[in-house]
Amino acid sequence: MSILTEIKKPVEKEMDEFESYFNKTMKSEIPLLKIILNYVLRRKGKQMRPLLVFLTARLNGTISEATFVAATLIELLHTASLVHDDVVDDAHERRGAISINALWNSKIAVLVGDYMLSKGLLISVEKARYDMLEIVSEAVNSMAEGELLQLQKARKLNIKEDDYYKIIISKTAALISACTATGAISVTDDPDTIQLMKDFGENIGIAFQIRDDILDYEANGLTGKTVGNDIKERKITLPLIHSLELASLSQKREIMSIVKSRKKTKAEIDEVILFVTVSGGLEYAELKMNQYRDKALAILDSYPASEVKESLKRFVHFTTSRNK
Repeated sequence: MSILTEIKKPVEKEMDEFESYFNKTMKSEIPLLKIILNYVLRRKGKQMRPLLVFLTARLNGTISEATFVAATLIELLHTASLVHDDVVDDAHERRGAISINALWNSKIAVLVGDYMLSKGLLISVEKARYDMLEIVSEAVNSMAEGELLQLQKARKLNIKEDDYYKIIISKTAALISACTATGAISVTDDPDTIQLMKDFGENIGIAFQIRDDILDYEANGLTGKTVGNDIKERKITLPLIHSLELASLSQKREIMSIVKSRKKTKAEIDEVILFVTVSGGLEYAELKMNQYRDKALAILDSYPASEVKESLKRFVHFTTSRNK
């Protein structure tokens, strides 16, 4: 049995029901859109974000239809952001399958992403869940700002550690904290609980992204992305930022000239990976990741023992120990 199957146990029934609930929202009479939405549904991922919505809701109260609405909004936002990301990154593959922009074209992919976002708006208005709409809208706003900040910094390649955190809090952590906040708001209107869950999600999100960035430097044959992909795409993440801060001026120049280069050889990418590994960049990133993981676990410690609390603890550990 996989770790995620174990984690899912307290909300297994709801997760099964969610699949058909979500599929109903992805219906359209437009033939082209129908084909694309079916394609999207067939290649859905681990559904970690809806799972987090349901677990957070169960931790703080009784799951109701409002929780299904929250999970649907999150899944629509997440899927739309992936479709748009593939256009921004000109990516031709997603989760081992051909991306929408590669199969059809970028114009169609952008419109499909827009369609999903508008579906989320319509559902929240239809169900009169303006509180959830506010949380999700803030996340969309934050993710767009984070993406633009990353693009601005990537032009000059002058990313410092503070910039890195700003970017990942705006992007990955904003979506994860929207999961935990909407999960909480679907079962309680206590502002302290909702804020606590928002903080919980943000800490998971930061730790999750740092783990993702560490994986780019680790060759283990299991990762979903190619090792050295961030270097290839001129993305400067925490392991490299820290290593560059410790480097001599000449070493810094040499590594940065490789990173800035539009076309890099495998040998050059390997040189950057070795530089980061030897400089202790990976250990430093892991230390930071564990600090955020522990902040998330400390929030859970304020709750009494339960099956769902154990599942959430395992969820936190899973995000920081996964190999892909």
